Amino acid sequence: MAGTTAQQDASRTYSPQEETYILRNAGGVPVGVRPHTRWRPWKVVIWVLVTAAGVLGWTMLAVVRGEQVNTLWFVITAVCTYAIAYRFYGLYIQRRIMRPDDRNATPAERINNGKDFDPTHRVVLYGHHFAAIAGAGPLVGPVLAAQMGYLPGTLWIIIGVCLAGAVQDMLVLFFSMRRGGRSLGQMATDEIGKVGGVVATVIVLVMLMIVLAVLAMVCVNALAASPWGVFSVGCTIPIAICMGLWLRYVQPGRITQVSLVGFAALILVIISGRWVSQSAFGQHFLHLSPTTLVWAMIIYGFFAAVLPVWLLLTPRDYLSTFMKVATIVVLAVGIVVVRPIAEMPAVTEFATNTDGPVFAGTLFPFLFITIACGALSGMHAQVSSGTTPKMIQKESQARMIGYGGMLMESFVAIMAMAAAVSLNQGIYFGMNTSEATIDGLAGPAVVQTTNDRKEITAEAVKNLGVTDAHGHSIQARWESWDAQGNDKTYVGAQAFAQLAKDVGEPSVTSRTGGAPTLAVGIAHILHQVGGGRTMMGFWYHFAIMFEALFILSAVDAVTRVARFQLSDALGNGIKKFKDPSWRPGAWMTTAVVVAAWGSLLLMGVTDPRGGIQTLYPLFGIANQLIAAVALMLVCVMVVRKGYTKWLWIPAIPFIFDTAVTFTASWQKIFSTDKNIGYWQHWRDARAALPGIDAPAQIEIQRAVIRNTFIQGTLSIVFLVTVAFVIVCGAMRVVRTLRSRQFTSSEDEFAESNLFAPSSLFATRLEKKLVAEYAQVGDLSLLHQGPRDSSPEDDR
Repeated sequence: MAGTTAQQDASRTYSPQEETYILRNAGGVPVGVRPHTRWRPWKVVIWVLVTAAGVLGWTMLAVVRGEQVNTLWFVITAVCTYAIAYRFYGLYIQRRIMRPDDRNATPAERINNGKDFDPTHRVVLYGHHFAAIAGAGPLVGPVLAAQMGYLPGTLWIIIGVCLAGAVQDMLVLFFSMRRGGRSLGQMATDEIGKVGGVVATVIVLVMLMIVLAVLAMVCVNALAASPWGVFSVGCTIPIAICMGLWLRYVQPGRITQVSLVGFAALILVIISGRWVSQSAFGQHFLHLSPTTLVWAMIIYGFFAAVLPVWLLLTPRDYLSTFMKVATIVVLAVGIVVVRPIAEMPAVTEFATNTDGPVFAGTLFPFLFITIACGALSGMHAQVSSGTTPKMIQKESQARMIGYGGMLMESFVAIMAMAAAVSLNQGIYFGMNTSEATIDGLAGPAVVQTTNDRKEITAEAVKNLGVTDAHGHSIQARWESWDAQGNDKTYVGAQAFAQLAKDVGEPSVTSRTGGAPTLAVGIAHILHQVGGGRTMMGFWYHFAIMFEALFILSAVDAVTRVARFQLSDALGNGIKKFKDPSWRPGAWMTTAVVVAAWGSLLLMGVTDPRGGIQTLYPLFGIANQLIAAVALMLVCVMVVRKGYTKWLWIPAIPFIFDTAVTFTASWQKIFSTDKNIGYWQHWRDARAALPGIDAPAQIEIQRAVIRNTFIQGTLSIVFLVTVAFVIVCGAMRVVRTLRSRQFTSSEDEFAESNLFAPSSLFATRLEKKLVAEYAQVGDLSLLHQGPRDSSPEDDR
């Protein structure tokens, strides 16, 4: 016992210099560490090497290029750029605009009701936040945008996240945390006025429903008729509940143990999922249709949004983060080991015309709304002003969670881009082009002579008019083996047939949406690392399950965020709703939210054009319009705080995003190109209806007319209302600058009684303070977290 006491005393012995860095409250309890950085020669050498590697990577991708570009450069360029941006630009913004003060208690510490406000260990919260923001966007967007070539998307993903996406996420998180965890809509009401705030709240909520519907639709497409995926994803729910209960009541603070057990259980269900999928039980009960999955997701989304955050949402997101990060890291390692060549040129013909078979539109503006979540996403602003600010322990953790979490998601997008462009172009276009477009490209002569989709697709690929990096016309090619196990290259229809056989699918043609293509890309790379070609089927289905798990984590979290948004809005008229944890209000608002996105989801899965073609353009515009509102609100808060000198930091991404989304919206409304304009497509569909006789075709045409009318109407509403909100924000900025009355809607200072490290890995001084806090602090505030190598843990 004496030895233990001596060890504890030693852990609280600080040097005079360390004492100057420690922040304590009035009771002498440690609550934070002052920022301090000491540059040493070895640190300078490291950052010089990182910078040199990043410059070399950009040179190989954007300048040298040539006929063969190794996807290894995607990994090197991204990692080096992210490291520099986080260490320097993120820290610069923190010091100039955020100015965190760990002596100030966060809403999680002040309220701490065990429902929505819950001080959560930074590692768990990072996992939750990353899982919540990383939905379909970073997986699907880059795959779809690859039709324009690898370079435009890569530039936007890496540069966009550093200057726009991560900036938005971090600042919205910090400002919401300083305002009691209020939603984006409520902050708009407080900052720009009641009229503009109410309009912003309503329109953002409507757009968020579309975002949720698309996220869920991609998940449904990935899980449909996939017993393996349904079993594995479904098992994460009881595993997460057990983790939440264990952390809460059995071993509070012992996150290492429960993490290991949860991760082992996750690996077990993934491996056993293959056996279950082949069993009679799996084929009978888990082979679900898209409609059945829609109802299952609606029910799950409801309960995930109303149950206490620590019971299901946080542990499940944390658990899924293991899977997400591990898979992406394995893919990155696979790219480093295999070093596949990018089959897609740097820039294709579809970057400058509207004939793209995957999606229509030129590079500007449609690339920037197709790739959303990997670079900039309005949905992230909802999470950053939803669940995360109600759970963060210390103000200084905002950079690690907000900026760092978004960088990790961007890396997911880069890996998706690398996997997609490493596929043969013929395979890529054959998988991502809808059957209707394939039939048009193949021509009536081919369509009328055969019903074989593989032959029709192979002919359509030849007629695309696309060339490879060598200037040759593309055709479908797939490297595999023959019956004797010898290497063989399959061409045309045989390529699609062999690919389907290799991955264990009946067909791979016209598997639109991006998720199946990414799964093939992942399997194509990872089978060369582990298992050989006989493991292609395993890696493909593993990737499908991974994508579904990836996306579902965003659906449940954003449903809860939307519930907060609606509750805040109703709270302006009915005071009871001001408390987001009021049970009747939580149940009512959640029911409205899931009914809204669920109805849109049903429309998407029954759409004759494949769902993704109908909703994804609207999703991209809606998502980026939310980002425009969020960035505008950040600009207003920066000015009202008196930090006008630093207004350019949020203003640059705001101006760019507004230009992109308004241009895209204008084209979607007024373009006479039926591939672009909703109303032109609506007029053409109405004109063609009288000439159709077949009842099935009539029903399809009516569905097209109905869907394009909804899309066109919503595009007008979104454009007008967001423009109105931006004008209201601009007026508030002008009034503030003229009056020079700098105010803020931030909550009053409340002294903190909690200590927690500010980054993922505690420093030496922070570990000492954790040990001291374990003796003198309020440990009830740490029920979700570990003790960071405290003496008890070391024993």
